[in-house]
Amino acid sequence: MDILIFIISLVASFIFSLGGVGAAIILIPILSSLGIPMNIAKPSGLFYNTVSMASASVSNIRNKKLDFKIGIPIIIFSFLFAIAGAWLSKFISKQIIMFMFIAFLLFSSAMFLFYKKKSKIEYRTDTPYVPLSLIGAFAGLLSGMLGIGGGGIISPLMMMLGFNPKKITAITAFVVPFSSFSGFLTYLAMGSVDWKIVIIASLGGIIGATAGTIFMQKKLNANSVKKILAIILLIMAVKLSWGTIVQFIN
Repeated sequence: MDILIFIISLVASFIFSLGGVGAAIILIPILSSLGIPMNIAKPSGLFYNTVSMASASVSNIRNKKLDFKIGIPIIIFSFLFAIAGAWLSKFISKQIIMFMFIAFLLFSSAMFLFYKKKSKIEYRTDTPYVPLSLIGAFAGLLSGMLGIGGGGIISPLMMMLGFNPKKITAITAFVVPFSSFSGFLTYLAMGSVDWKIVIIASLGGIIGATAGTIFMQKKLNANSVKKILAIILLIMAVKLSWGTIVQFIN
């Protein structure tokens, strides 16, 4: 089981780091399918996102791919609202959280696949603090409630604002560790952490995310990577939807 979790964590972080998205979005349901309780899987995914995306951000900073001014308002509000989201998750049933998770996957995949910049105007370079803060708050709330890093919601919304996809990839990779870690601290305070799973998954995440970021910077087009991620998210949403329906019928 330990080796399987390590391999899954490594492969998932490699693939998802190509688009700057935390792989907890796929790791959590996989851990759950392996028999790990959701209240243990979610904090494990949050810490996994923290360390894997932090390692990806180190690579982006070294290569001067990160715009700090755009990332700061998202970081502040995602950090604060992730705490609120983790606390609220105690009062919401597992079924409702799962339906929210499925809706999140479908929205993200649709945005990655179908959203296109309508004009030929150059990508914006300003810093619209209010919209960026709202994106951070929404992403942080989902991060805390669902045990995800929020990158999958930040990316499509920033695309709608008109930012360059390559810049978005670096920013989401930078934001995810902050919102993820704040949510993890809340679960830690509630005593819902299995450190063995956390450490095994995190080691795989660091290796995979570092390799994936380097590979993306040197070999791949970010827009092509986002289409691959969209397909993965869509498949995951269909699988979770089917499992939830079967569980509801039974």
